[in-house]
Amino acid sequence: MSSKVKDFLKRKDINISAKTYFVDAMGGMAQGLFASLLVGTILSTIAKYIGMIDGAFFEKSSHFLSEAGSMASSITGAAIAVGIAAALKAPMLVMACATAVGFFANAYPGKPFAAGPLGVFIAVIVAVEFGKAISKETKVDILVTPIVTLGTGYLVAYLTCPAIAVAMNWLGEFINMATTLHPFLMGIVISVVVGIILTLPISSAAICASIGIAGIAGGAALAGCCAQMVGFAVASFRENKWGGVVSQGLGTSMLQMPNIVRHPQIWVPATLAAAITGPISTIVFKLECSKVSAGMGTCGLVGPIGCFSDMSASGTLDAKAWIGMAVVCIIAPAVLSLVFSEIMRKLGWIKEGDMKL
Repeated sequence: MSSKVKDFLKRKDINISAKTYFVDAMGGMAQGLFASLLVGTILSTIAKYIGMIDGAFFEKSSHFLSEAGSMASSITGAAIAVGIAAALKAPMLVMACATAVGFFANAYPGKPFAAGPLGVFIAVIVAVEFGKAISKETKVDILVTPIVTLGTGYLVAYLTCPAIAVAMNWLGEFINMATTLHPFLMGIVISVVVGIILTLPISSAAICASIGIAGIAGGAALAGCCAQMVGFAVASFRENKWGGVVSQGLGTSMLQMPNIVRHPQIWVPATLAAAITGPISTIVFKLECSKVSAGMGTCGLVGPIGCFSDMSASGTLDAKAWIGMAVVCIIAPAVLSLVFSEIMRKLGWIKEGDMKL
């Protein structure tokens, strides 16, 4: 790279590096996802149960929260884009254009699968960096910067999102295939795979909903998602305290993705926990969960609530099921992840600060 190009990139605050895109930008993406889809889902779940209470006040409150949650979820792509653009220190005009790119990429190419957060991640990074490069370089910046930012972002989304959607479809088919395995093997495979998907910049809830996962296969998916969220919340407690418990345990384990990129070994405790809690769910407690709830884990307690609703509807909700939900969704992943992480810390494989948010 010539010195002129280096000077230009430095002047534009464009730092082409793995840290910039896979740590900083991914951290921004996780914040945007948390502030939109996850909070929206939590509000919608609260609204559903408030609406079951008699009274005009509760009815209006339920309607308001439901609308708020639905609106928050609908702008997921734009919120992720803002998080990424802020992490990349984009000028205000570039950031504003990035929201449109994110909104487009999140939903493109459409049903049965859209590119989702991963599509937004790729398209917005390219759009923002090109937008930063052209920003304030011409006398008609108000026209040129939006055209370049939107143009590059839409083009990248158009070229990459269909392939990402196909990959999501393959993942869905693989999970569907896993549902035909023996319950023990199914529990391991689905729990580990769906749990990993939950932490990656991919929508596990969308995949579970699209393939119509249900029954004990859905319970295994729920176990894997809970293992990731509760696992990271507990394993990183010494770094993140109670704020980390709330943001990861009731929010999303995706907040750890920047740390996973830097220290992949921190993913081991939660993933091992998922491999154990999955078959516990399918063999011992036979927990049932379906569609979106199965891919949400403990986010706003949507997963356990969905499990409760499904088992109540099927007439299998008994004392054993209640114990199973407590063990599989919270107790087992917390204990197992803590044990595995402490062993790895003593061996020096996980160091202080590796999981700091």
